Amino acid sequence: MYTRSLAGFTCGLSFRSLPREAVHMAKLALLDWVASAVAGGREAPARMALKVIRGQGGYPQATLLSEGEKTSCLNAALFNGLASHILELDDVHRGAIIHAGAAVLPAALAVAEMTRSSGRQLLEAIVAGYEVAIRTGEAVTPSHYYYWHTTGTCGTFGAAAAAGKLLGLNEEQMVWALGNAGTQAAGLWEFLADGAMSKHLHPGRAAQSGVLAALLAREGFTGATRILEGERGFCRATAPSFDLSKLTAGLGERPYKVEENSFKIHASCRHTHPAVDVVLDLARRHDLRPDRVGGVIVRTYRTALDITANHQPSSVYAAKFSLPFCVALALVKRRCALADFTPENLFHPEVRELMGRVSLVADAELDALHPERWPAVVEISTVDGQVYTGRTDFPRGDPENPLTEEELREKFYGLVAGPWGEKKAEALGMAILNLEEVEDVAELLKV
Repeated sequence: MYTRSLAGFTCGLSFRSLPREAVHMAKLALLDWVASAVAGGREAPARMALKVIRGQGGYPQATLLSEGEKTSCLNAALFNGLASHILELDDVHRGAIIHAGAAVLPAALAVAEMTRSSGRQLLEAIVAGYEVAIRTGEAVTPSHYYYWHTTGTCGTFGAAAAAGKLLGLNEEQMVWALGNAGTQAAGLWEFLADGAMSKHLHPGRAAQSGVLAALLAREGFTGATRILEGERGFCRATAPSFDLSKLTAGLGERPYKVEENSFKIHASCRHTHPAVDVVLDLARRHDLRPDRVGGVIVRTYRTALDITANHQPSSVYAAKFSLPFCVALALVKRRCALADFTPENLFHPEVRELMGRVSLVADAELDALHPERWPAVVEISTVDGQVYTGRTDFPRGDPENPLTEEELREKFYGLVAGPWGEKKAEALGMAILNLEEVEDVAELLKV
């Protein structure tokens, strides 16, 4: 019932029926994701993956965004998804705790390019993919999230839906695609113990697995028809508690899930952002220089501490998942931008000393609001006895506290202009923001 309902929704979705708000947010999601993929593709983990992918060859079907060269559709989905998740600047959905774009968009773009789909068809696939990925995440969150990285697991379903939509699957084939996506879904949090690169692999494999599932379904390769709700299906296998009703409640009605998307301005795990926003606000309003700070208490929801309570990060990447580091960095540098996550700042004496004065508290009242809200209360005491307190339930970039289109465009150009050049970056940005007018997505990447 539930799997088939999502398949039917995906097959029946048409651009003409989409509200302009959903279309607009889908374009912003693509704009934001492309920026992360282009810039992330120049990082060391992506270069390792690129070496492997080049060694495997493949028909030139879809573009590796950071390189401008083509490879197979499957490998392009893998690489672009992996690259887009490295900088920790890709989008997130609060209720599902998922980076939907990192899994859905590389799958959608690779298939759209291979099939020479129109911009309107790509937008349909984006909206459908976000809907399926996020609804799956909402159904199993938060219990699933303790062991499983939703971007890698639930993202696989969204990637299959987006790819299947562009391949023109019928409802039965779409059910099979979701079935075979679910049986490939994976992604475990154990990498945090080592600060390993595995997290980058999760959305890349989700995108690739989703495309593979859809391509196989087009050929008649069958899959489980009740992969989400079945007795040995995804929800029961991966979540101690789940709510199947969230898979279809309000399906096809506003707001579409892509409209609930959040965008990031800090280059760190989203669970650090609420506290960082409050710290930055207090520091600016009260001129709280590091030498004035006696101590910081951060009260927040349990999941944030499960992921970010690392008081001794040993690598720049681990620092992105360290709430004490991000709080200290915000106090010292007055921002947590991509350029601030460096080896120099990681071992900066002032930052390290401040980290030791940051206390983390799991607050039951705040925890009860999660994941619908991601709250944090920060209390900063000064050496002269002053106490300043602030709170947010919605970090910058949430729909309730949104970034402007201009801010997202500046973020895009800041990440893309370097690798691609200013002229090409501007042309691509404008083309994405007018995606419904694009007749052939393959031409989109030739700008």
